[in-house]
Parts: sequence; structure tokens; C-alpha cells
Amino acid sequence: MSNALSNPVIESEEHRALRAAVAALAKRYGREYFATVVAEGRHTDELWQEAAKAGYLGVNLPEEYGGGGAGITELSLVLEELGAAGCPLLMLVVSPAICGTVIARFGTEEQKRTWLPGLADGSRKMAFGITEPDAGSNSHRITTTARKEGGDWVLNGRKIFVSGVDIADATLIVGRTEDAGTGKLKPCLFIVPREAPGFGRSPVAMELAAPEKQFELTLDDVRLPADALVGDQDAGLLQLFAGLNPERIMTAAFALGMGRYALARAVDYARTRQVWKEPIGAHQALAHPLAQCHIELELAALMMRKAALLYDAGDDMAAGEAANMAKYAAAEAAVHTVDQAVHTLGGNGLTREYGLASLVTAARVARIAPVSREMILNFVSHQSLGLPKSY
Repeated sequence: MSNALSNPVIESEEHRALRAAVAALAKRYGREYFATVVAEGRHTDELWQEAAKAGYLGVNLPEEYGGGGAGITELSLVLEELGAAGCPLLMLVVSPAICGTVIARFGTEEQKRTWLPGLADGSRKMAFGITEPDAGSNSHRITTTARKEGGDWVLNGRKIFVSGVDIADATLIVGRTEDAGTGKLKPCLFIVPREAPGFGRSPVAMELAAPEKQFELTLDDVRLPADALVGDQDAGLLQLFAGLNPERIMTAAFALGMGRYALARAVDYARTRQVWKEPIGAHQALAHPLAQCHIELELAALMMRKAALLYDAGDDMAAGEAANMAKYAAAEAAVHTVDQAVHTLGGNGLTREYGLASLVTAARVARIAPVSREMILNFVSHQSLGLPKSY
């Protein structure tokens, strides 16, 4: 019989050590640090820099460019453990996972040398702009266009719900170029520097307690050099999905961390809160729902691990299905767990002291972004089950 530890379902000793190290770092910051940063309108710079120094931010990026040489599997563990301590770093989803992955896989040597070392050591950040006000989840309706003018690219369009543009050195923008042969528009990725002329941003007011702000972007004749294009102009979809699969896996990690944090707070409260003879956790009406939440989080974690392993093995097609399922499962588990945690604490669940009420809004984000649960169900019904499309 093979060693159980060689089974991909069981985490390796290295992964358990990585979890423990990240958890120890995150515990020193915790929810109180996170809440203070949000209240003061600051960013999580101290935690970001310490995580970078320890090598956690670029754990998935190639070693020759300053990264850890591991994969999305390891980066997802980092984000999950940060979230479980109450201080997730949303830009981990965007900067090293989406942008770092796309540049590492498809960028030119110059683009890799320019961006990857900074993304790995935390000195640079990159945002990602795909969603548009009128397109929503329909990436085929993206209207941001890029046209060739001399040796340059000229971009025009709008983006919405772009995280962290104000703290990012550049934004990886999904635009569409015209195929010379067919005349059809196809997706392409461009690196747009923050201060590029014609590149405007305005904050979107959100009912969400997070250090990272959301922005609407305008691109008004933004002129970029030829080398702003990432990858092959004719392989846009492949390159785009190389970034979207890690995004879904990392969103699952974000949701799992949040769910674990909420569950731990609820379990601690149920174990110690006493209003009758026994602590309230002795009552099955509270104990069983918390046990169910634990089971759902564990199941989602297994699906996330499967998706990450498939992606790191280079199986993009299988990873796409698993990443969507993992994101769906983790989001549902997080929403259910946060709701049950608040309910377990009763009135205390809505106080700032216990730090759960703000998660009610945050948990919904995992259901909605980067793709809604309904679009995931569409994907599974079409791709996995072979059912006909309704659109």
C-alpha cells in the first residue's frame, strides 16, 4: 500500500509547515489589525511587506525571477491561512495569482524581468480589469478595444469593480483587438501603467469593509507601446483563462479562510457561553448547524485542492471545471457559516466587538465575484453535463 502522505488528498509535510508558518504570522496581526486598517482608511502594508519578506507573496512565481517556484496550490494555502486569522489580503488574488501567472506563462522575457521580481517581493502590485458596466459576466460583450496605430496600441473603454488600482503600479486590462483575417474581435491583455495619459479612475462606494478599494476605470485614447501586449495576439482566450482559473481557486481560498474564521469564533462562543446549566454548544440546535458548516468547509477545501493540483499540473481544461466548482462550493460554505456564526452569537454577532457582522457583506462577495454562482451553474450544466445552452 502506498504511503498515505503521497496521496494528493492528504497534505504533504511541506504544505502543513507552510500553513503553520503563515498562520503564525497572521495571528500576530489578526482581525483587530485588519479592522483598524479599515477604520483608518489605510492599507495592510505592514502585513503585505512581512508576508513578502517571508516569501509568501511570490510562492507561485518562478524561482529565476525571485519567486518560490511552487504553484497556485501553495499560494491558495497562504491566502486561506491569512483569512482564517481574520486578515486576508485580497490583492493576493489579483497581483501574484492572476497577473503574475499570466506574465510568467505568456509574457516576454523583458516583461518577466520587469514585473515578476517586484510582484514576488511585494515591492510592486498589479491590478486586473475585465468586468465592464454593460457586460457583467458576459466577456463576449467586452467593448474595451485596442487598435494598432503605427507601432503603438490605442485603448478605449471602461471597466468596473477593479480592486486596488490606487495601490497598483499597473493594471492588466482585458481588451479586444480585431483579427486581421476574420474581422472578428478577440480578447487580448495589456499592461497599462497607473499614470498613463487618458487612464482615469474613480472610486466606487461600496457597503464593504475592506482595505482594498473598488474603482471604475476609463480608457480614453490610452496610447501604449507595442510591448504592452502580453503574449500572442492570436492566443487571447488561452491567456485569459490562464489567469481566470487561478482567480477562481484563490477566491475559494479567500472564502474558506473567512468561513474558518467565522466558525472558530462561533465554536469558541458556543463552548463558553452559558445561559442555562450547560454551555449553549451542548444544545444540538446550535451544535449540529456548526458541525454541518465544518463539513461543508472541509468538502470545499478538498475541491479547491483538486483544482489547484490540476492547474499546477498544466491541465487547464480539467482545472477550469474544478476551479469553478471549488469557487462555488467555498462561497456557499462561507455564506452559510458566517450566517450560522452570527446566529450562534445572537445579538453579540452584530456587534463590532466580535467582528462577525462585517463578514455578512464580505461573504456575499465570494458568491458574486469574479463570476456569479448562476454562471458557474451554467458552466457545469453545459460543460460537465452536456445540457443545451439557453443563451
